[in-house]
Amino acid sequence: QVQLVESGGGLVQPGGSLTLSCTASELPVDDYIIGWFRQAPGKEREGVSCVSRSEGGINYLDSVKGRFFLSAYSAWNQAILRMKDLKPEDTAVYYCALARRTFCTPHMDFYDYWGQGTQVTVSS
Repeated sequence: QVQLVESGGGLVQPGGSLTLSCTASELPVDDYIIGWFRQAPGKEREGVSCVSRSEGGINYLDSVKGRFFLSAYSAWNQAILRMKDLKPEDTAVYYCALARRTFCTPHMDFYDYWGQGTQVTVSS
């Protein structure tokens, strides 16, 4: 059973940076992708970024392009989301998820495994 653990969330001032880590264990033998999602209070969960072996890191939200960067490390058991120039609207619980597929997708239904989430708060 795949297990995902997020870390690196916290409180940061607007314009600051944070790095989120997603560490996976019991990885599947077949190909997989790792995605990051976020859910702000009172809003639906949305796909932020995804990384696959064939596509590299992809950002799905126009609001994070040029500010968020996702890469996979350590034989693909770790996905690091580097976030810079953070804004109050980036405040949310951030989740990583794994899907047994080759190509990235922002759609939650395709993901098989989820982490517990880590809180990111951007506030002065």
